[in-house]
Amino acid sequence: MNYLLQKMRVQAGKWARKSRRYAAMPVLASLPAVPASNPERWLAPDTPAMGQLLLRDQHPAPASDGAHWRDGSFTHRGRTLAYKLYVPAQARAAAPRPMLVMLHGCTQDAADFAAGTRMNEHARAAGMVVLYPEQSRRENPRQCWNWFHPQHQQRGRGEPAVLAALTESVAAQQQVDRTRIYVAGLSAGGAMADILGATYPELFAAVGVHSGLPRGSATDVVSALAAMRSGPPVSVRAPAPNPLPPTIVFHGDADKTVHSSNGQALIDAALQVHGIEDNAHAHAGRSAQGQAYRQTVYHDRDGRSVAEYWQLQGAGHAWSGGHPAGSHTDPAGVDASAQMLRFFLAHPKTE
Repeated sequence: MNYLLQKMRVQAGKWARKSRRYAAMPVLASLPAVPASNPERWLAPDTPAMGQLLLRDQHPAPASDGAHWRDGSFTHRGRTLAYKLYVPAQARAAAPRPMLVMLHGCTQDAADFAAGTRMNEHARAAGMVVLYPEQSRRENPRQCWNWFHPQHQQRGRGEPAVLAALTESVAAQQQVDRTRIYVAGLSAGGAMADILGATYPELFAAVGVHSGLPRGSATDVVSALAAMRSGPPVSVRAPAPNPLPPTIVFHGDADKTVHSSNGQALIDAALQVHGIEDNAHAHAGRSAQGQAYRQTVYHDRDGRSVAEYWQLQGAGHAWSGGHPAGSHTDPAGVDASAQMLRFFLAHPKTE
C-alpha cells in the first residue's frame, strides 16, 4: 500500500508539472489561420431531399463571448462536403438570425477564407451565422468550385444541389431567418455564388461576387481560361433567370487572373432582368489606406437598389480590405466584407 501511495504521489507531481507547462503555452485556437506555404494557383485541368448533417465540436473557437467555430460534414446524394460554421453568441435565442454562405476561391479552404475576409468579426456584430463550405481535392485538385462545367451550373445537379441542401440543413438547425440567407464568394467561389443565386433564387435573398465570373461564361476548362483572360463571350452567356436576387460585385481593374470585364458582365445580367438602363448613381472615393474605387448603385423603377458595382482601381485578384492572415487579400482596399454585409442586410426577401 505504501508503495502504491508513493507511486501515486510521483505521478501526481508529473501531472502538476505538465499542467503548469501547458498553462504557459499560447492558446493555439485563438491564433489566426495561416495559409499553406507555396499554394497552388488557380484552375485545374446532385436538391429536394435533405442530406445528412454532422456537426463536430472538436475545434470550437474561443467562446468568451458565447460564439462557436465548428467543423462539420454534410452528405447529400452521395456527395460529401466538409465545412466550418460560425455561430454568434445566443444564435438560438430570441428572433431568428440572418445567415451568410461564404465560398472560397481556388487553393483556399474554409479557415483560410475566414481569416482573410474577417467575415466572422463582421458577422459577430450583426448576429449573423456564417457557413463556409469547403471544396475537396477529390472534386478539384486545386479546390476550385467547378463553375465551368454545365452539370455544376444547373438547379438540382452537382455542386449547386449539394450547396443548396447544406444551406437548407444548417438554416433549419440554427433557426435562421429564411428571408435573410445570403451567398458570397471569391473568384471561383464568386462564380459559384452567382450560379446559386440564379438557380435557387427562392433560397438566397442576395448575392455577393468578388473577382468572379458570370453564370454560363464557360462550359469546360478551355473556355473557362478564355473567359478568365478576356471576359465571357456574349454567345455563351446563360440567360439570367427572373427573379434574380439583388447582386453586389467587387472587381479590381488590374486583375490579371480574372478579367475585370467579368464584373461588368455580372452587373449587365442583373440590369437586364430588372429592366434597368440608366437609373444609376455613381460615387468615387478612396479607402482609408488610399486605394481609389468607384461605387455605382443601380435602382429599379420603384427606387429600390437591385445591383451595386465596386470598381477597384489598381487592385488585383484579391479580397479587398482583407487581412494578410489569409491568402488572396488586399489590405489596402475598401472593406468588401463590411460593404457586402451592409448590402445584404438591406435586402431581405420580400416575397
